[in-house]
Order: sequence, then structure tokens, then C-alpha cells
Amino acid sequence: MEKIPVFVLSGFLGSGKTTLLKQLLQTCEEKGVTPAVLMNEIGKTDMDGEIILEKNKQQIIEKLLDGCICCSKKSEVSDSIKKLLQNQPDVIFIELTGVANPEEVVDSLTEPEMIDNLYLEKVITVLDGENVLEYNSIFDSVRELVQTTRRQIEVADILIVNKVDLISESHKEKVKKVIKKQNTVSPVYFTSYCEVDINLLLRDIKVIKNKLSLHKKRHTHSHDEHNHEHKHNHKHKQNRSYARINTITLDFNHQTKPAKVDKFLKKWRPNLLRAKGYIPLKDGSYLLQHVMKRTYLEPSEYMDRHYLVMIGIDLNINEVENEWAKLNV
Repeated sequence: MEKIPVFVLSGFLGSGKTTLLKQLLQTCEEKGVTPAVLMNEIGKTDMDGEIILEKNKQQIIEKLLDGCICCSKKSEVSDSIKKLLQNQPDVIFIELTGVANPEEVVDSLTEPEMIDNLYLEKVITVLDGENVLEYNSIFDSVRELVQTTRRQIEVADILIVNKVDLISESHKEKVKKVIKKQNTVSPVYFTSYCEVDINLLLRDIKVIKNKLSLHKKRHTHSHDEHNHEHKHNHKHKQNRSYARINTITLDFNHQTKPAKVDKFLKKWRPNLLRAKGYIPLKDGSYLLQHVMKRTYLEPSEYMDRHYLVMIGIDLNINEVENEWAKLNV
């Protein structure tokens, strides 16, 4: 009986995790391997899941919305993984929300009901090469975020520094030094659009002909056997929240112009960390992604509700919604 490998995709908001995931899924298709995906979004609106399903409507996917996947959603993580296992995949990809500590999700993989069915293959952390050096100053007032971004680097088995087409060689060297101070052992790949040798990441992944079936029998395995220790005291675990990180979902009533939306988004810097959504333009529907200072658009076949999700620190919801209403979009 063979266990199913699990890849955890980590990295701060807007680094390129979903872009990498799309390439991983494409390679699985080429290999004849059946993947399953668990996606976690910090807001109430599922954005990345729609991007994946747009490419392949048959993709096996579970979604966890409106929270961090690690502690507050732990039971839901277990339930979602069990649902994925019922589809008998050959590999599972878990894409974490950008503010999640990747080592914490491993605790969910060591649940007695699942420990004989799957194992952690790799933690892959994607970094925004253009902005990673600014994380400490941007999040100076939110120490937990500083620690999270550091842990995303420290615990990674593979590090992908993305968006190198937007940085100079000297900036690249500075990024490399910062990473090596925090993680001296894991390989680092510098990419644009997360274009890395996916076969290298999935080298040992294959069709599993003799999978274990889910069962309810409980087993006693210590966490130490799996080289993982979940460090939270009980009080902190109960009260944990990302109250300063909030999301706002805004709807479009009719067609708009990219410059109008871009100007609106830039108004909320530096509090705005990320924005994404499907927007209606004169020539059709477009996928919008806004990271730090840049806004990207690409044509989409998405035909459902048009909306924009904003993710930020201490965004004033009433003020944002009032300003949005004035735009009449």
C-alpha cells in the first residue's frame, strides 16, 4: 500500500502561488497523474479556486474560505482532505492563504484518520522578488506577519523567488543573501511567472496503483515521529485571529475602465496588500490582480458575477465601500 504525497504551497499574498499551482496541475495531466487541490482563501469569496476551475472544470478541489487554514480551521482541513481522499488522487496540493504559517498545516496531516493515507512531500514557498525585502518595514506594526513571512522561508524545502524580470541584478543578490540567512539548506530558484522545471518538483510523482483506503481505525503516532511540533499554547490558539488583516468584496454593476479601478486601488496604499477579481470591460471579462504597486489584467472566459476582493491591513471598510459607491462601477 502506498501513501499519497502532499505538497504545501506557501508564500505571501501575490507572490505567484496560484500561477505555480496551474503549472503543477498541467504537468500532472501530462504525466497521467490525478491531482487533488485544497485551497484556502482569507476572505469569503473564492477567487483562486475559480481561476483553477476555469482551466479544468473537472479538477478535484476543496475550498476553505474566510480564515487561516492552520488553527481556526483545523477540523475543516481534516474534513476537506478526507473528501479529497475519497476521489483516490495520486497527489494533493494544498495552497495556503498568504498569511498562513506552512509548518502549522502539517499538524492536520498527522490526524489519526489520515496518517496512513498521506505524507508531506514538500513545502514550496514562493516569494515576491520585487517586494520581499520590504516585508519587514511594511509589516513592522504587525509582528506576527513578520514572523510568518520568515517562517515561510525557514521551513521551505524549495524556495522560488518570482518576478525577477522586475528587479535588478543587485536587488536579486540582496534577496539571495536575506534568504540564505534564514534558510541555508534549501535550493532557491529565481523565476518569472513561476517558470521553473516542474518535472524537477514532481520528479517522484507517479500514478499510485495500490492506494490505502480511508478507514476510521485510530492509530497512535507521536508528532515527533513526523518531525513536526505544533507550538501554540491553548489560550493563544483559542483567541488567534487576523483581525488587522481584513478583506472587502466589492461588486461591479456595469462595465468599467482599468485606469479607474487602478486609481481606486492605489488610493489605499500602503494598507492594501493585494486585490484580485473578475472585472467587466468593454471587450469582455478580465481577471485583475493587484500586488503592492502593480495591477495586471488578462482576458478571461469567466461569465459569472463580477467582483473585486481587497486584502489589506486595517482597511477602513466603510470608507472603502463609500468611495467605491462614488465611482458608480
